[in-house]
Amino acid sequence: MNWDDLRFLVEIGRSATLAAAARHLKVDQTTVARRLRALEDALGTPLFERSDGHWRPTGVGADVLERAMRIEEDVAGLARLAEAGAQAVSGVVRLTAVGAIVGDYLVPRLPGLYARHPELVVELIASNDNLNVSRREADIAIRLARPESGDFLIRKLADVGFAVYGPAQPDPTRSDDWVTYDDELAHTPEMRWLAGQLAGGRVRLRSNKLAGLLGAVAVGIGRAVLPCFLADATPGLVRESGPQPVLSRDLWLLVHPDARRLPRVAAVADWLGECFEADAGAFRGEALTSR
Repeated sequence: MNWDDLRFLVEIGRSATLAAAARHLKVDQTTVARRLRALEDALGTPLFERSDGHWRPTGVGADVLERAMRIEEDVAGLARLAEAGAQAVSGVVRLTAVGAIVGDYLVPRLPGLYARHPELVVELIASNDNLNVSRREADIAIRLARPESGDFLIRKLADVGFAVYGPAQPDPTRSDDWVTYDDELAHTPEMRWLAGQLAGGRVRLRSNKLAGLLGAVAVGIGRAVLPCFLADATPGLVRESGPQPVLSRDLWLLVHPDARRLPRVAAVADWLGECFEADAGAFRGEALTSR
């Protein structure tokens, strides 16, 4: 058996199509299909079956896939252990967070990190998806939900306050109009809170992007429940619900234990801790510190 074939098996299992697996592996579909056949021939059994255009693991394939993923995580861990021997803070650190934190909060502060560590390269991945830090899809993840399972070093970064905001120049005829996240994010605490306040009100706009909600409120389409650290700093918005947030959520930093030993990952994790500590009041719902 060619152990490298397992890499193709794992990617087919994640992607569910040969085309998507080929894109992620940066090869053509023919190569993916050939490597899968080679592994099936070596093991003497089919590992996937095609259904409705997707490739789904067979019973045996599911067991092999689970073990292959564990092997992949072990190999990634070995690589991290080897890299940890190098003490220089250099190389690439992949950091994932929701888009608002990436673009509005982290990017303006990156020059300070680069001044401290000139050889460092940061890849910022703006995503709500739970990228797997065990498989090195990301070295560090910042999330508004603490994972219920997984091998992570977890650190609370901030309390994130939310309040009701409206336009600075409101239209009295739209006092009961709201803008909200779309149904994909209806499970979030802020949207559940809003659902209990909508009696007599109407939703005029839904968006899956926080930037869309901020812009909609600023131009007077309606009110919204927004994170204070962004809304307080956005021109054209005023807080309507009073000085105290209407709810608060915890913001978490997740790092794989092996990755935390790498000097470059440790440097970025420490820098993040410093940034969020300096702006703790802003995230709770107080004024932002200077950048």
